[in-house]
Amino acid sequence: MPHIFKHIAYLLVLFVTLSCSRPTHFRSAEGAVWNTTYHITYQSETELDDSIRSVMKQVEMSLSPFNANSLISRINKGEEAVADTLLRRIFFASQEVNRNSLGAFDPTVAPLINLWGFGYKKTGIEPTQATIDSIKALVGISECALLPSGEIRKKNQATEFNFSAITKGYGCDLIGEMFKRNGCENFMVEIGGEIALNGTNPRNKNWRIMIDAPIDNDTAVVHERMAVIEPGNGGVATSGNYRNYRQTAEGKVWHTISPTTGRPAQTDLLSATVIAPNAMLADAYATSCMAMTCGEAMDMLSKINGVEALLVTADTIAATPGFPPIMR
Repeated sequence: MPHIFKHIAYLLVLFVTLSCSRPTHFRSAEGAVWNTTYHITYQSETELDDSIRSVMKQVEMSLSPFNANSLISRINKGEEAVADTLLRRIFFASQEVNRNSLGAFDPTVAPLINLWGFGYKKTGIEPTQATIDSIKALVGISECALLPSGEIRKKNQATEFNFSAITKGYGCDLIGEMFKRNGCENFMVEIGGEIALNGTNPRNKNWRIMIDAPIDNDTAVVHERMAVIEPGNGGVATSGNYRNYRQTAEGKVWHTISPTTGRPAQTDLLSATVIAPNAMLADAYATSCMAMTCGEAMDMLSKINGVEALLVTADTIAATPGFPPIMR
């Protein structure tokens, strides 16, 4: 009998130890980064806020064209040519999305974005057709290469990269990867509207994500619910022209620039919400959709496994077959 009690006592101690070691506390972190805001919820015994900020800083120093000392800024200026691990991953992903979107997604459109006043530097140049044509000659990530040595070979010496349309999503993924390395499996990472999800929420249910209605406003972020979805693990991103536009001599223009025309994209889409295996791809494909018409975007998405979308025009709301049920 003493041996039985000894084993029972051991099992009780083991049960208590395992119960205590299992993280049950959800934490939150929020703030400003990369000219936007972030909101993060994660389940962990220990606070990981310092690690979150460390990942964000790593992303900024590698990929932000708004930071003059970042790796991508040095590459754009011709001061550096060798990619780090982050840039390698995002470069190859960008080329993949560029192929699948038939060129609609192209980070080398950076000088055109600057020309139209939406980029990381002011050109002070009027976007005339002659100027647009001269800059278009620099555009084409399909004509750039990342060599085995890590060296980036540009299409043209003056070609520049702006990976902002994929970086926020990638940053969400990297924070999610950091969480998993620290034993954290339940989290929601949102940076500027791009989201990485895993596991369950504090109520032990699937994460629910609200999709904003595309309300036209360039001075404030207006959140009005259009739908709620449960996307499961992976990435979610929404892109739209309704929050980022400006008035020019040609009238109102939107921030999505077509690599084909060199001008703000002409599309019937108001917004595109994309679900993908990770937030990096969701971010990139949402941007791709906004450089297309609704029909073109649907055609692209039908050929990509694991990527679904909800597309909103002035007259319709269209979802791909695998998009999660919409809760109003």
